[in-house]
Amino acid sequence: MPRHLLPPLLVVLTSTLALSCDQQPTQPTDAAALPGSAASAQPAASAKAASKIPDFHPGDFVRVIDNRYFPLRPGTRFVYQGTEDGEPEKVVTDVTHRHKTILGVKVVVVLDRVFVSGALKEKTLDWYAQDKHGNVWYLGEDSKEYEDGKVVSTAGSWEAGKDGARAGIIMLAHPHVGQTYQQEFASGVAEDRAEVLSLHASASVPYGSFSHCLKTAETTPLEPGAKEIKLYCRGIGFVKGDDVSGGTAHVELTRVIR
Repeated sequence: MPRHLLPPLLVVLTSTLALSCDQQPTQPTDAAALPGSAASAQPAASAKAASKIPDFHPGDFVRVIDNRYFPLRPGTRFVYQGTEDGEPEKVVTDVTHRHKTILGVKVVVVLDRVFVSGALKEKTLDWYAQDKHGNVWYLGEDSKEYEDGKVVSTAGSWEAGKDGARAGIIMLAHPHVGQTYQQEFASGVAEDRAEVLSLHASASVPYGSFSHCLKTAETTPLEPGAKEIKLYCRGIGFVKGDDVSGGTAHVELTRVIR
């Protein structure tokens, strides 16, 4: 997932997709394969509270994404400013009106573009959907890295249902401090995970000041030692991100255009 939105970092899942009784493709439902289950956690995180994630069923999804910490209203643009490796960075995230069907689920397509010193560095299409419980699922991304206006890499791209990849949870419906959850399930490609640190964090960014925000720590075994702290505020979504180890990126929400 894009490092600044959403997003977004642990287990390697080798289970193949199964067919539900109505022949709709669905994901394995064994407990060991569920995001945040004790069996899916790394030994270092085994003592942390695990999220209870529902099984993936195509019929459980709704048309809108209105999770209080991760609302995605089509036609909304989020603009972020910050720095990375000492260079000015701008991130433009557009919730498009486009849709794509993955594993029988109609997902919302989000366009995320990263500019460093004014030049396009990364362009990603992210695919999200919300279930009837309010959990927002992450079903993959089409990511491209640019140099001098040309695509130089598509590393990090994945899609649930292909090559063993499975949908993860990008935002819980009812997060609790200490919970950990898997955001991406693409072995060796995308294995992001998050831990809930606080539900009462404050954030002051150019767009405004907020309280009672969700604070998470995101990591990935693909980049040992790297950690990013993110803040999500009610009714807005992602407002601030900082690398605390393994990187130097800092980004803040400056504008929301509806």
